[in-house]
Amino acid sequence: MKNVLNCIGHPLKIPNVVDSAGVYLFDENGKRYMDLESGVWCMALGHRNERINGIIKRQVDAVLHAGFCYSSKILDEAAGSILSITDLAGGKCVFLSSGSEAVEVLRQIAKKITGKQKTLALHDAYLGSYSSVINRDVGWHSFNWERCQTCSKKDECDPDCEALREIPDDISEFAFEPGSASGFVRFPPKALIRNMVDVVRKNGGVILANEVTTGIGRTGKWFGYQHYDIEPDMVSIGKGVGNGYPVSVAVLSRATAKKLEKVPFKYSQSHQNDPLGAAIVREVIQTIEEDDLIAKAKKNGEAFHSQLKSLIDGEIIRDVRGRGLMLAADLASKQVGDEMYDELIEQGYIVGNRGSLFRMDPPLTISKKELGEFINAFAAVVAAKKNTA
Repeated sequence: MKNVLNCIGHPLKIPNVVDSAGVYLFDENGKRYMDLESGVWCMALGHRNERINGIIKRQVDAVLHAGFCYSSKILDEAAGSILSITDLAGGKCVFLSSGSEAVEVLRQIAKKITGKQKTLALHDAYLGSYSSVINRDVGWHSFNWERCQTCSKKDECDPDCEALREIPDDISEFAFEPGSASGFVRFPPKALIRNMVDVVRKNGGVILANEVTTGIGRTGKWFGYQHYDIEPDMVSIGKGVGNGYPVSVAVLSRATAKKLEKVPFKYSQSHQNDPLGAAIVREVIQTIEEDDLIAKAKKNGEAFHSQLKSLIDGEIIRDVRGRGLMLAADLASKQVGDEMYDELIEQGYIVGNRGSLFRMDPPLTISKKELGEFINAFAAVVAAKKNTA
């Protein structure tokens, strides 16, 4: 890869993948790898999915790109599917190219309709790659919820708690990431989030659920916010909604869309509301619904979670967390993680390596048998590492 700039922060381990099928990748030598990362968590329906590839080919042969003054009814149909699964009937959707962009446009809208300029976010939330969400020195209030993890009242969460009183009253939007926690898979207490939502709404702010990594069935429900019994005003969707194709969706509730009609707002880019992306989104949703993949992901995820927890030994595997098919295993150290990561790749298994943590986000289509195969391989790697420690 001498001509490609690698600035993603991860070493290249398999330089030439030439084929794929379901949960598997194949390199130029024919070696097979089980992809427990789903690409970058994007391949919700697995690699080379026949239904998704088929709709891509058909739409390309019709119309794949739209202009500012013409469109296609596929956009409205796909938007209807999105509004149905988000329970935001009567709302509006914008189809974009990345999760980061969906977060960006919704934050702009929030500030337009509230007249406020400050964003509330959990301290460990990852909201995209744009500088507008990376640099949080100005215009942000970061809520550190680590203190809540050991609070004796975390299951009830006192609405008069000092931490909640620290939230300023000039919040435009609470950008809530329900569980990815910058890739470390941590889930804030339900009662805390509901109280934070109440505080923001009481002061005239709106709720933006960032579902780029937790949406499209990943956590055993359509969206991560559905574990918290809240109804957001906005939802940003990315990753699995395109099954590898770069499409995202910014979603507005009916009430939010009505408010936006009263203020001037413009946002346009050259791949906004393209028919190809919309056709893929609709097909992804239909496939998940028709194959009952969310229920399967929940069931398989619970079994996978239990199997991973059985490997906790306090020495190599320190902890395991997860919801649905979004799981993480805390490891003894970065060195241990790097060594085990290389050994797993050697044996044909790809996980997300964050040094002292492995993240696993397999396709929703993965079978119980395939998960069991990985568990056996992972257990053997853990045992071998323990013997050499």
